[in-house]
This record gives sequence, C-alpha cells and structure tokens, in this order.
Amino acid sequence: MNPTTLTIGFSPCPNDCFIFDAMIHHKIDTEGLEFDVFMDDVETLNQKAFDNSLDITKLSYHAYAYITREYQLLNAGSALGNGCGPLLVSMSSDANYVITNLESKMSNITIAIPGTFTTASFLLGLAFPFAINTVEMRFSEIEDAVVRGEVDAGVIIHENRFTYQDKGLKKIIDLGEYWETLAIAPIPLGGIVIKRDFSEEMKQKVNRVIRRSVEYAFANPDASKVFVKLHSQTMHDDVIKKHIELYVNEYSLDLGDKGKRAVKLLFDKAQEMGLIEKIEEEIFLM
Repeated sequence: MNPTTLTIGFSPCPNDCFIFDAMIHHKIDTEGLEFDVFMDDVETLNQKAFDNSLDITKLSYHAYAYITREYQLLNAGSALGNGCGPLLVSMSSDANYVITNLESKMSNITIAIPGTFTTASFLLGLAFPFAINTVEMRFSEIEDAVVRGEVDAGVIIHENRFTYQDKGLKKIIDLGEYWETLAIAPIPLGGIVIKRDFSEEMKQKVNRVIRRSVEYAFANPDASKVFVKLHSQTMHDDVIKKHIELYVNEYSLDLGDKGKRAVKLLFDKAQEMGLIEKIEEEIFLM
C-alpha cells in the first residue's frame, strides 16, 4: 500500500509532543499514513487554519468557531480539563484593585494576550468585557513583558502556570476556574481538526491513529522523552511532567459526551457575545 502523506500542525509544547510522538515516528500502526509536520505556537496554528493550509491541525477552540465550514473536529487529541485554564497575572499584589479596574468602563489596564483567537483571549473577554486594551504577544514572552512593566497584566498559558511565581508575578484570577464555575464544565482549550472535504473513511482513520498514539503515550510515558525534550530545552523535567499531566487526560483519548457539551457551551457563549454566527455544520466526528 502506497503511503498517504498529510500535513499536520501542532505546538512544540510537551503535551502535543507527548501525544503525537508515536504516530509521527511510527511507533504505532499509522494505517499507511505519513505526516509532514509543522510546529509553532497556538496562535500561529490558528492563523494556519484560517488560511486552510494544513490537512490536520491543533488549534484553539475559540479559533475553530470561525472555521467550522472548512474543518471538522476529531474526537482524539484535544486539550480540555479542570484546573488547567489560563491565568491573569500582574506584578500587583492587590488583586481586588486590578479586578475593579478591569470591570470599569474606563479601564486603562493594558493586558498581554497570547493571540486574539486563543481560548485564553476569549475567556478574558468573557470575564471582563471592558478589558479591551490588549496587546498580542507570543505566549512565552508574556511573563517577562509584565515583569518589565511593558504591560500592566498578562494572560499566561501552558507551562507558564508553573513558573510565574518564580518571577514575582501574582495571580489576579484563574480564568479557567471562572469558566468552570460559570459553565459547570471542563474548559475546552485546544482541539484537533481535519479538513472537512476529506472522506469519512479518512477522517475516521486519522482519528484512530491519533487515539492510538495517545494510548501508546499513556502506556509508554518515557517513549516520547527525547522528542519532548528536544522541543522543550529550557524547561525543567518536573515542569515538563506537570505540563503533560495537566493537559493530557481522558479528553485527549476521546471527547466523550462531557467534552462535547463543554465545546458546545463555549460556542453558545461566543454566539451570545456576538462573536460568531450560529454554527450550522455538524462539528463533531460521528
């Protein structure tokens, strides 16, 4: 059987490298599929998806709401969970002052965000509708920008959850907890989508391969260490371990009913806020 090569995008973060290592390095049966890998931060992946330039890609659930006509969501590979959402941080130790300011229509607080179409940015707008004075930055640059005083606060994601306190930053609010309290659901951070015009057979095959890759990673947690470390050179081993444990879980194997409900709730909120139109397509793989 001649292999079929598909382009796939995911981030260099430990959770994605952990999930995709087995399939892109043929440690599992890929059912004749080969993968041409593109790696970058999540907002770059969001833009790649908007350009329709990748066959399969990781992207923010917020971003996916705008391109449901072009892509369909796979059941495997997602990042959802509890206690894993973005944090709003500042050098100020007075959280109440910052929150009160953000709730004001006259708020002048500048906030660094990891991209307009990240779920983190959506949650900031959900919690603080008047927090419109935002500055886009690569997620890994936000902590230092806040420390240097270039912005008043920053929304941090990924491994920065484990490092911000070391730089003297203070948590203002856990935006993930805000969502979980509001929606009574896990927070949908990132999903894996495939071009909608692929055959149903191909979509199901890709989903099986990704799930098989996650299963292999869970069964052989050390197998991806070299690949993970290659793309996480500045991270300590304990941070890498915490990162993977936080973002790779049951929803990475299969969204299930609970995960799908969380995604639908996120899109419902986006519609209520006037950010997106009603989604007519079936977004989930059947």
